Amino acid sequence: MDIKSAGTALKTGRRSELWNPELDDTLVCIGVHQETHDVKTFTFASADHRSFVFDAGQYFLFDFEIDDAVESRCYSISSSPQRGNAFSVTVKRVAGGKVSNWLHDNLAAGARVKANGPLGRFVRNDRPGSRFMLLSGGSGITPMMSMLRDMADTCEDADVVFLHAARTPRDLIFRGELAGLAEKIKGLRLHFLPEDRTGELSWPGLSGRISSDYLRLAVPDIAGRIVMCCGPAPFMAAARSIVGELGVPASNYVEESFDSAVIDETVEAPSEPAGARTFSVTFSKQGRTIDVTEEQTVLSCARKAGIRIPSSCANGICGTCKSKLLSGSVDMQHNGGIRQREIDAGLFLPCCSRPLTDLVIER
Repeated sequence: MDIKSAGTALKTGRRSELWNPELDDTLVCIGVHQETHDVKTFTFASADHRSFVFDAGQYFLFDFEIDDAVESRCYSISSSPQRGNAFSVTVKRVAGGKVSNWLHDNLAAGARVKANGPLGRFVRNDRPGSRFMLLSGGSGITPMMSMLRDMADTCEDADVVFLHAARTPRDLIFRGELAGLAEKIKGLRLHFLPEDRTGELSWPGLSGRISSDYLRLAVPDIAGRIVMCCGPAPFMAAARSIVGELGVPASNYVEESFDSAVIDETVEAPSEPAGARTFSVTFSKQGRTIDVTEEQTVLSCARKAGIRIPSSCANGICGTCKSKLLSGSVDMQHNGGIRQREIDAGLFLPCCSRPLTDLVIER
């Protein structure tokens, strides 16, 4: 545990033992709440009654046992870090989504699940005088809710504009609570932007998609704000382009996404450098063998060859691509997405690993 985490625990006055990300991995679901017609919030506590220390904006990597297989997914924390006895994640049911549908249909209070965290760097900086623009689309609202709930719990003197976009008014997650938070957090300006008014034709505000014209009117001082964005990949691509047009420097734009579409995207493998050693990498369950040089990551080459490996961040943070290495050795440069005891058990992250020998991977 780092000094910052220990200090946070002391400031919040927690007396119970703290959750240790290196050792603890079992959570118990203690509550399920229906937020909208297709969104549920799941609340978890430590199976060993430990308290959690995390920053608003972080996430947990969950391992769910579904149909005799382990499915890994990252879910951002939506609850306040000031309430460390438990934490919540909020999940939207995705059409055809294996894990989200299983969670909505099966996970109930009392169920135990495995998880690793807290993880992630999508957190607000603590520089005095910073002004923020929080921008979310769909279920990308979850880390933003953790931040806003944290501000409310700490009575922070904040200067924050929050814009949440959704398909329709009934898809606006936390709509009622956000209205209450806007009353409590005096420096919070709240904007809702449904794409259309279906189901609520009397919607009093604008509707449509985010645009430079809309943001220019809604947030005229956006160029002087730190913009934090989370949502589906197309939403974030549009936001990134728009705020750049409006003068937000790249250094003041931060984004986070665990869009399920990432699993199916092609990761471009770097070209093979002249003289680099080449190793064979076999995926035992899929019956495929490919060549990977010592300068290429296993994940990038696997994707280029059409081999399916779930992934999200592609840089060793989230742990979604975690796999069993049956034989061989790799050079793995991760950023916290795997525990030492998991490495000792033969697991590795293909996204940030380059082969040192021929490999056999249980995928």
